[in-house]
Amino acid sequence: MDKRKLGAEGPDVPLICLGGNVFGWTLPEAETFRQLDAALDRGLNFVDTADVYSRWVPGHIGGESETILGKWFLKSGKRKNVILATKAGMEMGEGKKGLSPRYIRQAVEDSLARLQTDYIDLYQAHRDDADTPLDETMGAFDRLVTEGKVRYLGASNFKGARLTEAIETSRRNGLASFVSLQPHYNLVERTEFETDLLPVVEKYQLGVIPYFSLAAGFLTGKYRSQQDTEKAARGGMVGKYMNDWGFGLIAALEEVAQFEGSTMASVALAWLLAQPGVTAPIASATNEKQFADLVEAAKLELDPDSIKKLTQASAQAAVAVAN
Repeated sequence: MDKRKLGAEGPDVPLICLGGNVFGWTLPEAETFRQLDAALDRGLNFVDTADVYSRWVPGHIGGESETILGKWFLKSGKRKNVILATKAGMEMGEGKKGLSPRYIRQAVEDSLARLQTDYIDLYQAHRDDADTPLDETMGAFDRLVTEGKVRYLGASNFKGARLTEAIETSRRNGLASFVSLQPHYNLVERTEFETDLLPVVEKYQLGVIPYFSLAAGFLTGKYRSQQDTEKAARGGMVGKYMNDWGFGLIAALEEVAQFEGSTMASVALAWLLAQPGVTAPIASATNEKQFADLVEAAKLELDPDSIKKLTQASAQAAVAVAN
């Protein structure tokens, strides 16, 4: 699988990042192991998870995805073959959230234990923490890099101004800084990234690994009615797209997929790969067909007219969602 550099200072990564949010949620442990084996066989060795995955599931406490990954690392012996990304900062229980130095230390040690490893390749702030001074947060992250527990740093869910402030704080103080950004970005969610975040990405040469690259499955075309959403684990996330604008985009996506001889999912990911700043979209899979779509997307180079058609069709949908 072809690779791109994650920003100016990050590692070389494959064009698709395998999303680990489904591990232990909609993808059981044994199937996760099989998927990870298949992913490495195909060169898809960039995996993203978070400590909070999958705390939203009744009976889960968080850490389920990391725990399964750790079991697979132990069983397979392939930890060194994986570019491992995880995140911290979201609510993990009473007093367990944010980006204070104390909590960053606790969170990384907890993640390392669950993952059964002594280092994390890309450690990301899962959200901004306005209650902790940025010099304290970035200082804590820098210490993890100095100690060898973390190789690179990334940010997620930051506004452009705060991302700029964090990077400038690191530069002023000679600290390790963010090499990547994980934003919410796809064909129906374009406005915030393209207007607020992309200028920062380009100024500081950050890598970009968008999450919800397939809009919680909407861009695969599997949600065509309210009934479709009611029986799906992520159905509640796509309601805002179930309208004339959203379905207009789906129609254009279907046309392009037919023209390209591909699937809607692969085309939606390939469109992201053609956008300025984007390094590797994050996408998850819960069956072999979905996984094949991820692998196909990394090989698919869209015709310029296809990119133009999707960009134009998505502009109206993206504006509608933003408003």
